[in-house]
Amino acid sequence: ERRLFMNSIGPIWDGNEVWLVTFGGALFAAFPEVYATSFSAFYLPFMLLLVGLVFRAVSLEFRSKVKSDAWRKTWDFSFCAASVLISFLFGVAVGNSMVGLPIDGTREYVGDLFDLLSFYPLLVGCLVVSLFALHGSVFLFLKMESELQDRLKPLMWKCFGMFLVLYLFSTVITLVTLPQAVEPFRTPGPAWGVVLLSILALCNVPRALYQEQPGQAFLSSGAIIVALTTLFGIALFPNMLVSSIDPAYNHTIYNAASSETTLKIMRNVAFMGMPFVLSYFGVVYWIFRGKVKLHETSY
Repeated sequence: ERRLFMNSIGPIWDGNEVWLVTFGGALFAAFPEVYATSFSAFYLPFMLLLVGLVFRAVSLEFRSKVKSDAWRKTWDFSFCAASVLISFLFGVAVGNSMVGLPIDGTREYVGDLFDLLSFYPLLVGCLVVSLFALHGSVFLFLKMESELQDRLKPLMWKCFGMFLVLYLFSTVITLVTLPQAVEPFRTPGPAWGVVLLSILALCNVPRALYQEQPGQAFLSSGAIIVALTTLFGIALFPNMLVSSIDPAYNHTIYNAASSETTLKIMRNVAFMGMPFVLSYFGVVYWIFRGKVKLHETSY
């Protein structure tokens, strides 16, 4: 059963990590000051993130190399721990970006590790873990069949319940403690369309699960991820890194950007390259659609 789970992402997991590399390179080219400050602030978390990515990849590749229960259990634990760690660190980074970082007038990070571990970032870290767990459990239900698929139903509902509680709690905490994040939503505008999308997607997940429509549930959980990511960007705009010392020290899309020439070159490269990248991923997902089957080349 675990082999089936592993092979559900077997053809696509390594390609997905390309986006992380692309993000780092694009951030360095377009917003070098943000890149420098964020990597100094999140140096240890980023190192832990890389360790998690390495162990996640190694776990997939090494698990089936030795026919031993202890060997497989070791790599199963490694895969689970690395996946949780990666998700949690992403959430912690988002949470810290919302509450602000101790950035001084020279636009350098002057805090330490414990400044990154306040209540709100840890809460957002748990929220992201629960969201990815929901998305992953629905994906497994979509890719499995027969008895194993039926046994995944309780897991999906548990993941949804955990996410719903953390989502509502995080929303209340954000409204109460981060008034600057709510500012873009005080007047009617396009931002409320994203809020509506997130609410509709959230409501559609239990409906789709109850009616056993895993495809719709998967699309809805994906829409939640997109909507929350967009809301995060709207709440920060035009800031990219917020200073908890003085708002004048914030990194914005204006004062931290590269030259106009560099931005134009990046725009042109993105317009030319993105269609090919998206087409590739579309073809991969199309080829490996359907239920998972084990064969001699499986993990």
